[in-house]
Parts: sequence; structure tokens; C-alpha cells
Amino acid sequence: MTDYANLGHELFESQKPRHVLSLSGGKDSAALAIYMRDRVPEMEYIFHDTDKELPETYDFLARLEAILGKPIVKTSPTDTFDHWLSVYGGMLPSNHRRWCTRMLKLKPFENYIGDGPVINYVGLRADENRTGYISTKPNIKAVYPFQEDGLVRADIIRILEESSLGLPPYMAWGRSRSGCYFCFYQQKIEWVRLKERHPDLFERAKEYEERSLGFGEQFYWCRSESLAELERPERVEEIKRNWEASEAKKRASRKNLALVETLGGLEAEDDSHLRDGCLVCSL
Repeated sequence: MTDYANLGHELFESQKPRHVLSLSGGKDSAALAIYMRDRVPEMEYIFHDTDKELPETYDFLARLEAILGKPIVKTSPTDTFDHWLSVYGGMLPSNHRRWCTRMLKLKPFENYIGDGPVINYVGLRADENRTGYISTKPNIKAVYPFQEDGLVRADIIRILEESSLGLPPYMAWGRSRSGCYFCFYQQKIEWVRLKERHPDLFERAKEYEERSLGFGEQFYWCRSESLAELERPERVEEIKRNWEASEAKKRASRKNLALVETLGGLEAEDDSHLRDGCLVCSL
């Protein structure tokens, strides 16, 4: 097991580094914070607050802060989402133009870090095939404790349950990821559930779509259809039926898995669709 508290001497020759762990409001970064709490007492915990988060995210972080016994610093950007939306000419972010991640997450992170040496802790699990945030700044060194120690999804859930924190509360109503309530990486069933759980936030997301037309661009959060189309009762029922059929198919396929595959970390909730999402937002 790596001695992270004394790792700085190996990574940086001249200066003692700061230890920084970014929290997204998701299960993996929260579990990593708890996992590292006693191993690196001088850890700094930060959260990049976009001001467009779900209320459940703020509640989850407040409870985590009590467990950690240290404040979680909010690195809120000076300029808001609406400011940058105006700068980008009303062009809403998408998976092909993720200025939201760059301006509201990565830029505030690097501003907070500054130019001194930093070890940045990232909550990638051993059962994931994606890469973590890699800064171009030479003073930031990323480390991946879960991957180094072989921890998988079942371990993360165990850490959260044993700490009494539990899973993020938005997962109880079917949201699979942290991040902005209008995140374009959501599945359509998640938009349906957002409308049912937070109709006011759904309406705000719909307003952003409608306003984008005023800038001469037809853009939908869901790519193929507008939220106005998605919220039609018959369409909502269709999305629910399609989702239920898909879940039934997944459950049936899991029954045919070898025992070793099942024990290897495949859970009842398949979060593989998150791998193409924004790592900074969804951990």
C-alpha cells in the first residue's frame, strides 16, 4: 500500500507538495475522500461548484464534510455558466464542445492549485477503463489510489455504507451521475425522472433550449429531440417502457454470466454508459 503522506519526496525534489482531492458530488470521489482521510491528514478537499448542481448534491457534500471533519472548499468560478454561455454566443455545451467542463471545472481547479507542487487524488476504480484528468501543468501529479489498491465498485459501496454516508441521494430516484442538472450526458430516462422529481429544474433546462434558438442555433440537450417533445405524456410512457425492456434484457443476460464474472464486479446497476462522460463531473 502506497505511503501517500510521504509520496511528495519521490515526485518532487525541492518542495513539499500539497495534497488535493477534488469532489464531484458522486459516489467514487466521496468514497476516495473517506478512504484517504486517515492516510493523508493534511488533505485538502475541494468542490467545483457550477451553481447548477442538484440540491441532493449539496446535501450529500454537507454530510460528507461532517464525516471528514474538515471543510470542503468550494472553488466556485468567478464567472457563472450564464456568463460563459453569453461569451460563447449562446452556444450550449455538448459532448463535442464541452466548454462547461473547461471553464467551470478545470479552470477553477488550476486557479486554486496555483504553481506550487500538488498531488491530485483521482477516484478512478480498478474496474474502469477510462483515463483520469491529466493536467498540462508540470506541478500537478495525479495519483489513483483505488486502481493502485485494486478497489472495484463493490468496494466503493462498502466504504460508503460503513461510513454511514451511503450513496448520493439522487441515485434513489434514478439519477446515475453527479454534475449539472441539465448535463447532456444524461439518458432520456434520467430526464424523465428529473421532470418528475425536480420539475422546476426541468423547466429551466427547457428554457435554455428555447433561448438557444434566439442565437440562431437549434440545439437539444438530448441531441435528437427537444425537452418539450420529450415531456409529452405519450413520449414519457414510451421512454419508460423502453428503459424497462432494456433493464429486463440486462438482467436476463446477467443470469448467464459465469460466477467469476459476476464476482469480478458487475453490479445490478450498470454505469458503463458514464465512461464517456465528464470525469471531473461524474466521479
